[in-house]
Amino acid sequence: MSKLEGKIALVTGGASGIGLGAAQELVKEGAYVFITGRRQSALNDAVKAIGSNVTGVQADASDLGDLDKLYTSIRQQKGRLDILFANAGGGTMLPLGAITEEHYDSIFDTNVKGLVFTVQKALPLMPDGASIILNASTASITGAAAFSIYSATKAAVRSFARSWTLDLKDRGIRVNAVSPGPIGTPGLAGLAGPDTVKQQELFGYMASKVPMGRLGKPEEVGRAVVFLASSDSSFITGIELFVDGGVAQV
Repeated sequence: MSKLEGKIALVTGGASGIGLGAAQELVKEGAYVFITGRRQSALNDAVKAIGSNVTGVQADASDLGDLDKLYTSIRQQKGRLDILFANAGGGTMLPLGAITEEHYDSIFDTNVKGLVFTVQKALPLMPDGASIILNASTASITGAAAFSIYSATKAAVRSFARSWTLDLKDRGIRVNAVSPGPIGTPGLAGLAGPDTVKQQELFGYMASKVPMGRLGKPEEVGRAVVFLASSDSSFITGIELFVDGGVAQV
């Protein structure tokens, strides 16, 4: 039997990148997965790529009304939620001195506010013993020029895992964070802008900083999510699991 046979999972921001990779790995292990994304066309493509046991729901994680609609849909279709991978997030780069209120609000609204209410609004659907995985980042512990706002949001995510572990311990709900390093995703490419040459230059530079000498793949983060979602990690809670090729370790 697969590790997650019969489990119901939600991956926010599941239309591309790490979210899509995680959704594919969860389905491979027997879970039925709901994925969210802001753009319906991207969601449709992701559902097609996953192939089966998946439902796409258009939703913006920073919009509390969208979250209510999302959980109403899950309740009506499946009645419960066993696994939550709160993955939706992102950010752009601005150095100190150029940070704007819009820049701050857009990143904190999705990465912090959106994540808080994604988790809180899921709780009534989650049975005792469920698993919550938060997508943090190596940026929470390593400095990066012009990336301070994004990094601060990911430090908040790591802190949530610690506190929520205690809040939910009586229900046996485990809360863990997965912290990817540089992963070859459209989001990472987007930091270099639309020029594909500059994107490849960024990928090469990032790979040169990784002890393993390459970027990670979305499915490699997905396998870590499967581990934290399954009974293989039954005595693990409150941790930060780095999937970073050693970049934040050595």
